Amino acid sequence: MRSLSTTLLGMLSLPAAIRAVPLKPRQTSRADYISNANAATKVLGDKWFHAETGLWDDLWWQSANALTSMSDLAIVDPTFKDTAISIFENVHTNAPANNPTNAGSWLNDFYDDEGWWAIAFIKAYDVTGNDTYLSTSKDIFEDLLTGLNATCGGQWWDKPHSQNNAINNELFIHVAAALGNRVTDNQHYYCQYAEDHANWFLNAGLLSENNTFHDGFTLSDCSVEGTVFSYNQGVILSALVELSALTGNSSWLDSAAKVADGAVKTLVDSNGVFTETGSYPTNDLVADQFKGVFARGLADLQKVRGDDSYVTLLTKSADSIWQNDRDENGFLGPDWQGPVYNTSAPAQSSALDCLIAAAAVSS
Repeated sequence: MRSLSTTLLGMLSLPAAIRAVPLKPRQTSRADYISNANAATKVLGDKWFHAETGLWDDLWWQSANALTSMSDLAIVDPTFKDTAISIFENVHTNAPANNPTNAGSWLNDFYDDEGWWAIAFIKAYDVTGNDTYLSTSKDIFEDLLTGLNATCGGQWWDKPHSQNNAINNELFIHVAAALGNRVTDNQHYYCQYAEDHANWFLNAGLLSENNTFHDGFTLSDCSVEGTVFSYNQGVILSALVELSALTGNSSWLDSAAKVADGAVKTLVDSNGVFTETGSYPTNDLVADQFKGVFARGLADLQKVRGDDSYVTLLTKSADSIWQNDRDENGFLGPDWQGPVYNTSAPAQSSALDCLIAAAAVSS
């Protein structure tokens, strides 16, 4: 089977056909964004979800992000919840056997991979209240602890200790704070890890002059290196929102707003559409996933620290995706300005995140 089964998609109600949208300014409603997100989700499932492996296009950490998108869609559109629950069950049952580097487990040599899956199942828990998913995330967190005390501080990116990067450290904070907000006991345990790590990360020198985060350190001298990638800005927003809720300390939101404002001002094109500005290719199976992660994080921040510029960026980008970056078959490309090219599961999932985020911040 090479597409999402009828069982999983039968409950998903979609427009009879995907219509071409005139290339002109328009007012898009929350209902429009939800409808568009459902249509994009169906294409993602029909084309790339493999029910027998529990993965989208048999990709690993990218599938964790796609699973997170299913939760986010269920939150903005409760009619999708039953479909999402079926997908959660399928992925949780089938995906571990297809872990490409450690079959039978959610763990592997890359701490960021593990962090993505931990977040995905925390979100699945939010939708379902199923403790199995929360337990999976707690188990993953225990393995994340084995990567602490990296050369330049924080957590190693991988178990061979080859890199000391930003993304896995942001995910560590996010997972710890999110678990702290959801456990019924031992909350202090997660809170302490989240606070200590966030204090280190925000003061580690990784912020650029534009208040956006670089990708990591040079191990030889711990100088800051690496491109400013969009997902490095998105994960820390979600992490700090969770940490503020956990601690009751709004100063974490001040730090989040600083990063969000930097990204909103600098990671955009001349039309104000969110874009990947780094030198890393924007059209491969890694970078295709990045921008949607930022859209998720910005929507998380908007819920608790609203700013019109956040809404403008998300809705303008979502409108551009639908008008300029969508082909006649409903495939969405990696560059939200369009035109459509190099379609992939991560590009579809990432654009879907923006459509969902636009729905979340719209009335």
